[in-house]
Amino acid sequence: MVFFDIISLFPDFFSSALEESILGKAQEKGLIRVGVHNLRNYAGDKHRVTDDCPYGGGAGMVLKPEPVAEAIEKIRDADRNAQVVLLTPQGETFTQALAGELTHYEQIVLVCGRYEGVDGRIRNFVDREVSIGDYILSGGEAAALVVLEAVSRLVDGVLGNDESLTGESFTDGLLEYPQYTRPQTFRGYDVPGVLLSGNHEEIRRWRLREALKITLHRRPDLLKTKVLSNEEQQMLYDIEREMTM
Repeated sequence: MVFFDIISLFPDFFSSALEESILGKAQEKGLIRVGVHNLRNYAGDKHRVTDDCPYGGGAGMVLKPEPVAEAIEKIRDADRNAQVVLLTPQGETFTQALAGELTHYEQIVLVCGRYEGVDGRIRNFVDREVSIGDYILSGGEAAALVVLEAVSRLVDGVLGNDESLTGESFTDGLLEYPQYTRPQTFRGYDVPGVLLSGNHEEIRRWRLREALKITLHRRPDLLKTKVLSNEEQQMLYDIEREMTM
């Protein structure tokens, strides 16, 4: 079981998402546990103040260090192999590989920023900072859900069939090949004949080629870091040659 703990000013944000689909079923099966903690409960004053004006001036408010540090220290379980993650635009980019790395921890604490961010001293209380992309959200709640679902899907038993993980985009450094189902013909568009052939080797090669083609067109940056097999190199060479003809 992986224990997720989310620290947020808006705990109700997660209510529906945690009850639905994969996340809801994973909790029912006891494969993951998710606790959502209201940051205001860790503010020491009677008004439960969690933010203040930034030193040096500037627009907006900044989350105070005391309640955030207090929440992390009280929620983090010293007896578990835990990882505290601050969701922030300044963090390392969240990837499928990073999602897989996080499954090695028994407890994952997700800290959601808000307003203009979190007091910089909080970086001394977290293990890593993560960003889900090059854009700005109003807070870390949506990002926390992304991390929660991506990691949960990789926990043994959550998907029910581990084969569902193979061939997915980013799993092997490529975007996923196109998928098809019934009907065989839809509004004049047919399912590729190779998928109806029953020839598993030809289907495998077609899927690999399509994955390479889509990745080359849409995310060529992924090919710069992927170690290609001899078969993949030859397919990619053929695809590039066809593009120039």
